[in-house]
Amino acid sequence: MYDFKAIEQKWQKYWVENNTFHCENDFTKPKFYALVEFPYPSGQGLHVGHPRSYTAMDIVARKRRLQGYNVLFPMGWDAFGLPTENFAIQHHIHPAIVTENNIKRFKSQLQSIGLSFDWQREVDTTDPEYFKWTQWIFLKLFEKGLAYKKEMAVNWCTNCKVVLANEEVIDGECERCHSEVIRKVKSQWMLKITAYAQRLLDDLETVDYPERVKLGQINWIGRSTGAEVDFKTTADYTLRVYTTRPDTLFGATYMVISPEHPLVQRIVESGTLSEEDKKAVLDYVVKSAKESDFDRTEMNKDKTGVQLKGVMAINPVNNKEIPIFISDYVLMSYGTGAIMAVPAHDTRDYEFAKVFNLPIIEVVSGGDIEKEAFTDCATGVMVNSDFLTGLSVEEAKVKIADWLTEKGVGERKVNFKLRDWIFSRQRYWGEPIPIVYCEDCGYVALPESELPLRLPEVESYEPTTTGESPLSTLDSFINCKCPKCGKDAKRETDTMPQWAGSSWYFLRYADPYNTEKLASDEALKYWTPVDWYNGGMEHTTLHLLYSRFWHKFLYDIGVVPTSEPYAKRTSQGMILGKTGVCTKSANGEYILDEKGEKIPEIDKNGEQKFIIEKMSKSRGNVINPDDVINEYGADVLRLYEMFIGDFEKSAPWDTKNIIGCRRFTERVENLKTILKEGDSYSEKLIKNFHKTAKKVTEDIENIKFNTAIAALMTLLNDIYETGEVNKKEFADFLILLNPFAPHITAELFFDLTGEYIHNQKWVEFEERYCIDDTVEMVVQVNGKIKTRLTVAADISKDEVLDLAKNAVEKDIVGKTIIKNIVVPKKLVNFVVK
Repeated sequence: MYDFKAIEQKWQKYWVENNTFHCENDFTKPKFYALVEFPYPSGQGLHVGHPRSYTAMDIVARKRRLQGYNVLFPMGWDAFGLPTENFAIQHHIHPAIVTENNIKRFKSQLQSIGLSFDWQREVDTTDPEYFKWTQWIFLKLFEKGLAYKKEMAVNWCTNCKVVLANEEVIDGECERCHSEVIRKVKSQWMLKITAYAQRLLDDLETVDYPERVKLGQINWIGRSTGAEVDFKTTADYTLRVYTTRPDTLFGATYMVISPEHPLVQRIVESGTLSEEDKKAVLDYVVKSAKESDFDRTEMNKDKTGVQLKGVMAINPVNNKEIPIFISDYVLMSYGTGAIMAVPAHDTRDYEFAKVFNLPIIEVVSGGDIEKEAFTDCATGVMVNSDFLTGLSVEEAKVKIADWLTEKGVGERKVNFKLRDWIFSRQRYWGEPIPIVYCEDCGYVALPESELPLRLPEVESYEPTTTGESPLSTLDSFINCKCPKCGKDAKRETDTMPQWAGSSWYFLRYADPYNTEKLASDEALKYWTPVDWYNGGMEHTTLHLLYSRFWHKFLYDIGVVPTSEPYAKRTSQGMILGKTGVCTKSANGEYILDEKGEKIPEIDKNGEQKFIIEKMSKSRGNVINPDDVINEYGADVLRLYEMFIGDFEKSAPWDTKNIIGCRRFTERVENLKTILKEGDSYSEKLIKNFHKTAKKVTEDIENIKFNTAIAALMTLLNDIYETGEVNKKEFADFLILLNPFAPHITAELFFDLTGEYIHNQKWVEFEERYCIDDTVEMVVQVNGKIKTRLTVAADISKDEVLDLAKNAVEKDIVGKTIIKNIVVPKKLVNFVVK
């Protein structure tokens, strides 16, 4: 067994000292920009799931270098954020020190895996020389009217004292600390991403993303076409609704408005409600404020609401009065905060109508509305709809839209689910927002010459009891002069979200030390767009959307040369961990041993049961890559992570199965014991090498790393079957294996040739050697496999039929052949009776 620890440390030291993987801005060479998501450097360090993405792109980057490309494969740190701040609060350490220590740990772990990052281009979002340009981009957005401040209802964690995204609220609790989340009105900075909604959709056609990634973007943006319709009310107030089904207006039997809708407060203050009704309305408003938007719109949620008594809406198509309810399933943030309810043809409206005993009027034929709402009505015909009756749904949509416009009570409208981006955080550890507020001038941008605006030192990193940023307690930071008029002004105390630094980091890699621009025009023109971006599926919606938005904006103002940041995006499946299933008693409680530990459940074979789930510290199923590297080596870790299964699908980690990859590396090392002279492929192995070179080359580009490794294992077996390997064969085998196992291949290649493997050329293949002389064909009778034949690859149809008949003679004797089916090089099927 070779000394993998000594070998791996030797080559990692060499690569660092010689800047082996540093790429120059040599604009004469063909470029390849490989990108992985830069990590948040948490205190826990990496687990074995993290290296899967990094190793995959490292394999691609190493192969492309050997193919002659100028490869940019950088790494950095998405280091602002709440976990670091919370750790700093708990341990009374400055977040910058926490970040520095965490980065050192992460970097050493990444280097121990043998990843070929260009560390000279390393970036850190907390570095003032980096966030200077994050602040600069914000100022440009502000200058163009795309950054603005607005009072709005937000999700507020009562413990973390921070605004949460809808996705961070689970069952009314904070995802991180499980404390109660309430709705709170706060003044927030917003970015007008909605101005780019259509372009974010359209340009998905120009990029190479998996369909599931594109679908995630499409669904989040949520484009729909319909109409806005005005409903007058008996309270001298007009409710405007947005609907994708204006054809169903004659079936609208009630209206629902959001509990936050301004009409609610107006009715409460009007005196038209009894004290009992008023209390019911206000109690419902308070209850709804505690729910996240996500929880409120759950399809399976029980339908609740309160009628606004004393006021009715008037349906514009028939002038009938219909009741108005408030209900939590209508959001003020989507559409107009009011809907027309057509219970016959909408599931939620139907369920609500059943709860409150409201009329259900069929206006599209084809269903049984006594049982359920008829929603699949694209091919239906309009009924009970006056001048629309008898029309198809599509015809009715056109006619009613024309009618609404003509009567002045509505208009055609395109709507998006996408909301503007909440960009404020009431925390310390984030980029300061470079804006001041002046009583005379309003919000004013800080001059670019004063960037970066740095974080001041504070005594406490906790938000105030009122939920303001800790910066709000520092008069020395807050009080300043207005850049516009020179009068007294106050500095913005909110900071930017963690998304900010990660929305443009890939651009800084192109020119990380530029002090005049975020990157030079020449570097951006050469390196962008990113040729291949790989990362987790969990980041393919929001991060991808936000970074695409910022990139398009920078394109519009002439900073970047392309409208899309990433030409290609792929995502890996998670590596899952084993969690022991614990034994429970009849009453559902865990059975404990004498030490109070949970007793594992045993299956019928006497083995401990496991469930496979996402790795997390709380589940106790995290595998530290340091431990794996210490026992098996980085090359074995890399091989196993790539061999574990389909790269795009989740796979369970099983340390027992890693042994096979270790044996493979040992057999590679042992090839030197059967080495002989020779500078060309032997007759026995020439086809094997060309086929393997083709397979590995294509599989790497198609992220089929497991089958590429399998092909190399097969080639190794073929070599051992011949009993010898010459220098040419050994060298080429090591080059093909190098992207997967860079340490052992570097060592063996240097021993073999005295040269560095990273300076070699990729192994090329010739198609003429990749064609099989023979193929295996299946022979069937009435679709059932009877035998298999090995035949010449160029065999004729008549010849293969004769051979096949002879092979299955006993199965067709005495029967009539009705039909012969021949699929060349694959199968023969005799249909008989």
